[in-house]
Amino acid sequence: MKILYGVPGEGMGHATRAKVILTHLTKSHDIRIVSSDRAYQFLQKAFPDQTYEIKGFHFSYKDGIVSRSRTSIDIIKHAPENLMTNFKKYKDLQDDFKPDIIISDFESFTYLYAKYHRVPIISIDNMQIIDRGEIDVNIPESEKLNYKIAKAVVKAKLPNCNQYLISSFFNTKVKKKNSCLIPPIIRKEILDAKREIKNHILIYQSSCSEKRMIHLLNKLPEENFLLYGFNKEKVHGNVSLKKFSETEFIDNFRTAKAVFCNGGYSFITEALFLNKPICTVPIKNQFEQYLNGAYIEKLEYGKMLKDFEIDGIHDFLNDLSKFQKKTKEYQQKDNSLLFNTLDNKLMSITELK
Repeated sequence: MKILYGVPGEGMGHATRAKVILTHLTKSHDIRIVSSDRAYQFLQKAFPDQTYEIKGFHFSYKDGIVSRSRTSIDIIKHAPENLMTNFKKYKDLQDDFKPDIIISDFESFTYLYAKYHRVPIISIDNMQIIDRGEIDVNIPESEKLNYKIAKAVVKAKLPNCNQYLISSFFNTKVKKKNSCLIPPIIRKEILDAKREIKNHILIYQSSCSEKRMIHLLNKLPEENFLLYGFNKEKVHGNVSLKKFSETEFIDNFRTAKAVFCNGGYSFITEALFLNKPICTVPIKNQFEQYLNGAYIEKLEYGKMLKDFEIDGIHDFLNDLSKFQKKTKEYQQKDNSLLFNTLDNKLMSITELK
């Protein structure tokens, strides 16, 4: 079967999850991949003869917060150039490949291709939970506009797919047809990591300034922090700044007694797979990150903070034993349920063609 797979360039979580699925699919199918920016570079290394570069959509930030106005301006500014590049790739694919089915990880190019050529399409992502699942956590007044915007965007992004596979670390009711929940997609390096608990806390976030984070963490001299996000190798008392090395990072991740992070889905689900309590500070104006943090708190896997501040950190550390007990209850063996579900959906869709 010929499959065209679309991966957005915004954030690396989509790319790392897509690599897991693509590695499975390439065993039985002829695959082509489209993506942009860092995600394209990552996937092109893994699948060099099957990956096409397109131009994608990106958020713009100001002071670590998503700027709606800057994002809109940048989209308009780069639209003509992006359309020309994507049209060429669109024509190349139609001339040389002609897919039997499309898979989109919240990516628009492949969706539009599928609809124009009437090719069946499967959506695989975590974002669809916002529109297709019951949200049973409190949404405060400060997040209601972000929720409305996020829901409108998700609803409009990939409407009327043949099937939606929604990756989620929490169980909830799916309220729309042709939709089902699947467990989080975990990369092999994390699946193979041996869980241990040593006396350090791993921090993977850089939305707060380096100087301010070090100042706050130095107020907790009894704790040992390994800080990733600023790509430096330096020690400030009980805070060790770390340059990124995947091998060392995973080793520090699997042995951490807890983790601090933004609200990104991939890191949170990997932390849960490794049974690590989570203190999350979602990036402002990203409702999906708020939603992840709200469920972490509801399920008692950790704590969500509005800002990276000392009182909230104290509260998290004071309840660490409770969070450790709850995260130990989180169980996922591998990606077999995802693979079986996807294979069955591919088979059933192609049989209906």
